[in-house]
Amino acid sequence: MAIIKVEIRTGAYYDSVILMQLQRSLAEQPGVTDAGVVMGTDANKDVLAQSGLLVPDAQAAGADDLVIVVKGESDSVVQAVIDKVDELIAARRSSGVDENYQPKSIETAAAMLPEAQWVLISVPGRYAAGVSRQALGLNKHVFLYSDNVSLEDEISLKTEAASKGLLVMGPDCGTAIVNGVGLGFANKVRRGPIGLVAASGTGLQQVAVRIHQMGGGLTHALGTGGRDLSEAVNAITARQGLDLMARDPDTKVIVLVSKPPSPKVADELVKAARSAGKPVVVNFIGYATASRRMDNIFFATTFDETAELAIRLIDSDEDFRNEPDISMFSPGQRYLRGLFSGGTLQYEALLILQHYFPSVYSNAPLDKKNKLEDSLVSVEHTVIDLGEDEFTVGRLHPMMDNDLRIRRLEKEALDPSVAVILLDVVLGYGAHPDPASELAPAIAHAIKIAKDAGRYLEVVAVVSGTDEDPQDMNAQIKLLTEAGAKVETSNDQAARYVSRLLLAIERSAKPPVEEKFKGVDLENFKKPMAGINVGLESFSESLSDQEAQVVHVDWKPVAGGNEKLAAILERMKQK
Repeated sequence: MAIIKVEIRTGAYYDSVILMQLQRSLAEQPGVTDAGVVMGTDANKDVLAQSGLLVPDAQAAGADDLVIVVKGESDSVVQAVIDKVDELIAARRSSGVDENYQPKSIETAAAMLPEAQWVLISVPGRYAAGVSRQALGLNKHVFLYSDNVSLEDEISLKTEAASKGLLVMGPDCGTAIVNGVGLGFANKVRRGPIGLVAASGTGLQQVAVRIHQMGGGLTHALGTGGRDLSEAVNAITARQGLDLMARDPDTKVIVLVSKPPSPKVADELVKAARSAGKPVVVNFIGYATASRRMDNIFFATTFDETAELAIRLIDSDEDFRNEPDISMFSPGQRYLRGLFSGGTLQYEALLILQHYFPSVYSNAPLDKKNKLEDSLVSVEHTVIDLGEDEFTVGRLHPMMDNDLRIRRLEKEALDPSVAVILLDVVLGYGAHPDPASELAPAIAHAIKIAKDAGRYLEVVAVVSGTDEDPQDMNAQIKLLTEAGAKVETSNDQAARYVSRLLLAIERSAKPPVEEKFKGVDLENFKKPMAGINVGLESFSESLSDQEAQVVHVDWKPVAGGNEKLAAILERMKQK
């Protein structure tokens, strides 16, 4: 008959790696059929129950108690094995990083290694926030591997860190690379000009290793924790990481990766990324976008595509600063008016514009809330499809008859709030035989109306056709250009150009928005890695293997895990 014995050690704490190795060592002893070595949490008790080891004595253990359960063939065998526990723990410790003195507190560790910029924390979740606050109090960045940290604590920690120019990567952050040194579970990746910010641990690792395999390298790869792009947390760490990469001259391309984010937060982060002045590759799983590119933003859907795009963009000679000249516009000019004859071109323009502006009104809008009450009266940003039935009853389609568009063009030019007019010129068989001959004079007249009123009007014309069309595309472009229009042959590029122009006008009319966080000190961030490790000893060993300086803290819960006593001690400490 099998015998089960239990030993409870109140207030004893060992990290999960040591417990796993100890359990394995006990189970391998002669005469032992099974063993369990866990902290007495409810989740761990469930594991013991599944193995048939949750006897009443083990059930009675508290969350901060070490539970040792051994099942064997006889009472003497089981007791002898339990008696060997301390010997096995000592053997494990003597072979690891504990050969040197280990401080009992972060404060002592910081005094031993004052150059440490990071504190790696992998203690049980109920203690992790408190340890993180100690680290922030010492002005250290935090790599927070621990899970089961409350949402409230995460927001509080990240808000405090951001106000000090510090990072809290996590909670539940499993991996990061800082200056070529891996934190937590990380791969050895060569140095290079790509910076990575990820709210996905395995996503960060997969993109990082694919960049390495494809010949690229990383400046830094910063994990944020899986909840960072939730609406509640609002991408605090991701925004800090993006800001850091944007300011870093060694980072030429930025990569953003996330598990399914909050659509609202994702939109805001992409908007912030448009001001990075560098190419940014975005892979937000499940994030819907109508296009593959938005100015300096490149959207990817797979990790391989993300890595490939990032590497390809390293040597791009394109200017990604997105700062058009708006000095010619007068105060008050701020709106777009689009006058389209092609319904599908108008629809594509709306799809693009929606990523730049919260509302674009139309007689054929993407969202019914943006439908014009009167199609003859523009409101703010307005894009009209003049080919809709309401405009073609009793008259030719605007691809053949420019009269209605010419009248609308003059009306919009008279509006002092209008800065840009966007229109299409569709060529081909069946279309107007020479549309530019009518539209070019109307464009020149519209520009003159604005000029006479002391304003500047930008007119952008999208010419859709080929050099073999009967209208002679090159001749059409020449007439439109001579009239003062900026001519594009890509509807996509035209819509993005006017969007950047109008956004620049919008930004210039508003006072600069102060960041809600203090920027991370770039120079300090680039110093050789030095860290304090609290929790899993394997993380200390990993840093040592990478030739980084590290001090491991021999951490135990304050007051043996007694929360009331711990609170009293903390108050006494603050006096």
